[in-house]
Amino acid sequence: MSATRRAAVLGSPIAHSLSPVLHRAAYAELGLEDWAYDRFEVDEAALPGFFETLGPEWAGLSLTMPLKRAVIPLLDEISSTADAVEAVNTVVLTSDGRRLGDNTDIPGMVAALRERGVRQVERASVLGAGATASSALAALSRICTGEVTAYVRSEARADEMRGWGERLGVTVRTAAWEDAAAAFEAPLTIATTPAGTTDALAAAVPDRPGTLFDVLYEPWPTALATAWADRGGAVVGGLDLLVHQAVLQVEQMTGRSPAPLAAMRKAGEVALAAR
Repeated sequence: MSATRRAAVLGSPIAHSLSPVLHRAAYAELGLEDWAYDRFEVDEAALPGFFETLGPEWAGLSLTMPLKRAVIPLLDEISSTADAVEAVNTVVLTSDGRRLGDNTDIPGMVAALRERGVRQVERASVLGAGATASSALAALSRICTGEVTAYVRSEARADEMRGWGERLGVTVRTAAWEDAAAAFEAPLTIATTPAGTTDALAAAVPDRPGTLFDVLYEPWPTALATAWADRGGAVVGGLDLLVHQAVLQVEQMTGRSPAPLAAMRKAGEVALAAR
């Protein structure tokens, strides 16, 4: 049967994306046999042209780097969540031709933590200061009642994180990356850095750590996540984030709720194990 409804993930590079695996698993579980989900290599320069090709069969788009900010001028409306971090990872295409942008990474982070029993913390630490770190601050604005300490490599990055904190209503204190081991004294640590960056910190995990949210999913587990789990701490991983944000995307694009979290996570685990 040919697809009557379409969705896709866009980005560059895109070949590694697990989004097709997760969304297709959801469609299968929901019985949406006439839905298709694909991936397209699209950079910032090509994005406006891609939008012009979208017909009425298109229901939505998932966006990864470097498109999360570049897409905003092409949209009719963005949610307050997306506006807060100036990043859109979800576009819903309505029947009347409107393009609506949202950010499911932030509520996805909150949902992933909630699933592990973390609903509120009195303080937290963030490792890194990139785009994911700003989403982490936005998530913490919903669950952290006190100060967030961001461990960064430069004063310019420190200024950025403090600026995001002011915008999001989070009290942000910055500290040098060389002192990052002190992050683990907080009840929640969110690691937002690229693969390998936190490996050297694994030896510094305390005997009774709190919760670690490491946003990486490949390679997994990271050295930090392994050390954390070995010492009895709770670990939330990048696949948890990926699945929870995809659940919200499926619900928005298909209008079906709840999306099948367990089936989507299982499909993601199988796909990662096969790599």
